[in-house]
Amino acid sequence: MNHEFEILYQEYFPRIYAFLYKLTKNRDLAEELTQETFYQAFVSFHRFRGDSDIFTWLVSIGKHTYYHYLRKNKNHLENISTEILTELYSDPATEHLEDTVEHQLMAECAKKVLLSLPKKYQDVTILRVYAEMSYAQIGNALHISENSARVIYYRAKKMMLEAIQNEYNL
Repeated sequence: MNHEFEILYQEYFPRIYAFLYKLTKNRDLAEELTQETFYQAFVSFHRFRGDSDIFTWLVSIGKHTYYHYLRKNKNHLENISTEILTELYSDPATEHLEDTVEHQLMAECAKKVLLSLPKKYQDVTILRVYAEMSYAQIGNALHISENSARVIYYRAKKMMLEAIQNEYNL
């Protein structure tokens, strides 16, 4: 089993690290969380039933490892990347929007709004945006249907957009 897990580690480490780096925007923290993710996967590998893709399973462990870190450190807003969230709401017709103060304020607001959503909306949005998972993969990871993942994601985007519009009185 050790050799099999080593192969798994070598194959998936870069993708899990990239996922966690997108969440943290901190190389050292992403490395630490990736190591913890693989440790947790190794310890619980006997429970992997094969109901989902191994990458989906590892991302799920990584997400929970990250959530555990946030709860433990209570500084979650500083650790969530705003760049990816703002891509959801940026207007491609507007040049240099990333450089404006208003854009940065909206990004901070989007982070706060995401974290205020019910857990199922947070989970689907984080997996879709940060892990770049398909709706089918999200469905497998969260034990919901692909269509449910799609609906939850679009509802989350709508709730986030409405909250941001309310914040800015748009």
